[in-house]
Amino acid sequence: MFSLKPSRRTVARTTAVALAGAACAAMMSGSAEAVVNGKDATQRYPFMVSIPVTGVDDPTFKGVCGGSLIGSKWVLTAAHCVDPTLVTLDGTVRIGSGWKKSGGTVRSIAKTVSHPGYKNGENVVANRDDIALIRLNRPVSEKPVRIADKPGRPGTPTRILGFGRIEDTASDPAEAVFPDRLQELETRRGAVSECAPGYANSTRLCTISRVPKAMACHGDSGGPQIRRDRKGRWELIGVTSGPGAPGVRCSEGPGLYTSAPAYAGWIRKAMSRNG
Repeated sequence: MFSLKPSRRTVARTTAVALAGAACAAMMSGSAEAVVNGKDATQRYPFMVSIPVTGVDDPTFKGVCGGSLIGSKWVLTAAHCVDPTLVTLDGTVRIGSGWKKSGGTVRSIAKTVSHPGYKNGENVVANRDDIALIRLNRPVSEKPVRIADKPGRPGTPTRILGFGRIEDTASDPAEAVFPDRLQELETRRGAVSECAPGYANSTRLCTISRVPKAMACHGDSGGPQIRRDRKGRWELIGVTSGPGAPGVRCSEGPGLYTSAPAYAGWIRKAMSRNG
């Protein structure tokens, strides 16, 4: 989700809606909505994961987060997507489908592991160490995405994916419009200075849309930011965390993504210890 935390109820609702974006200041301290002004996925992404969640303060509110399959039984997502003070996991995830509620492979969640330094941001503070792992009850046959060695320099072309909001005009989360089809958006790595002061750094990637009036939003949290490697294959560089600036609508601001390469060491150790 995004990362602006008005009230506990608003936070819970926002978290439940947040999937994987990174540029809308209307979720909990680090939440993100669906991809606003993106387009239907143009190809199959076998590593894309959807994670159903329910709001803690409002159990009637159902939402979703995104994730990336990085091993046969491991999913990488945002820590705020598995934060028990914000959401309740529905117990299953769907892997490799371009549809939110059908297709792909469904597996049960066996365990979640959040980074020990995780802290949900408040008001105008970005989420810290917003990264977590989900261990599946059984391996899947879908091909995982490789974590990049480096995120790439500012200006590097990237792409974000998510099932989050496709518009950011509704002020009431209950009126938000979400897609059934997976959405994608062409983006690029931004410079630290293109996000608000104190937001982007070596572990939090500033992300800029290459399409006017577009960016990740509520419901996109935890989802992937990917780029092409030298052989043209997709590799993972970011995990949708929240907006890159306070007080702006999803479609008007930069997004903030937890750098997967920066946490590669922790990811390897966590999978080894909890496998």
